[in-house]
Amino acid sequence: MVISHVGRRTWRARLTSALLSGITIAWALSWAAIVVWAIVVSFRPEAEPLGRGDVWFGSRLTLENYQRAWSLAPFGRYYINTIAIVVIILAVQVVTITLAAFAFAHYRFPGQRVLFFFILLQLMIPTAALLAPNFATIRRLGLFDTWFAVAIPYFGSAFGMFLMRQAFLEVPRDLVDAGLMDGCTWWQLLRHVYMPPSYPSLVAFAISSVSWHWNEFLWPLVVTLTERSRPLTVGLARFTQLGEIGARWQLLMAATLLVAGPLFIAFLLFQRRFIQSFLHTGLK
Repeated sequence: MVISHVGRRTWRARLTSALLSGITIAWALSWAAIVVWAIVVSFRPEAEPLGRGDVWFGSRLTLENYQRAWSLAPFGRYYINTIAIVVIILAVQVVTITLAAFAFAHYRFPGQRVLFFFILLQLMIPTAALLAPNFATIRRLGLFDTWFAVAIPYFGSAFGMFLMRQAFLEVPRDLVDAGLMDGCTWWQLLRHVYMPPSYPSLVAFAISSVSWHWNEFLWPLVVTLTERSRPLTVGLARFTQLGEIGARWQLLMAATLLVAGPLFIAFLLFQRRFIQSFLHTGLK
């Protein structure tokens, strides 16, 4: 009886595992099919339009669509703008979230919980609700249509501060006390005690920050006007509005992959590092 009961439990566990695996595979294939279709169509000759029953491979593979898309819009300039904006935001965020997290994790001061609550409250405010006041501030500062106009609203991150605070709280208190007894300043404590075990959390935040701001569209659309500051996402939107584009899916898919391709390739190359960083964050 015991053996039979154990056997039934094992069979149910295997069936559940197989069912979950099947659902996961089906879901992954449904997402992958869209990406594969976009890649295939982007290499399809432009002179062979898509038709019913003919939406995949053409007579040959060609790079003409990528060359044509690159010549129709200044994607080189869009890449420079996007990389500059992402790097500026991330560089400032690393400093601000680290210092804020250290203050909340290491020190005790009056009103700490209230201040922490209001910082996290920012996570509940929709981005669209801040468009008007942020735009007015940018205009008043004279930064419209610049890299900093896109970057400034993101210099602080409630999510990043919370993530790093959780990581700092996981640092053994004995190590902190040992550092204090050795005469470490706050800067030395942060650098030599708190930061080393918290690097996975910082990497996880950096990944999410780069991904988010690389794909950000609404705010850059509001505060950019010319190619000198327009990022890839806004440039792609402008590209689709060109009169000669129309419904030429080959050209649209090539331009879309020019925008999304770098992140996609980066994930394929460093996916193990990405996953490990998120698994070893300070969240419990």
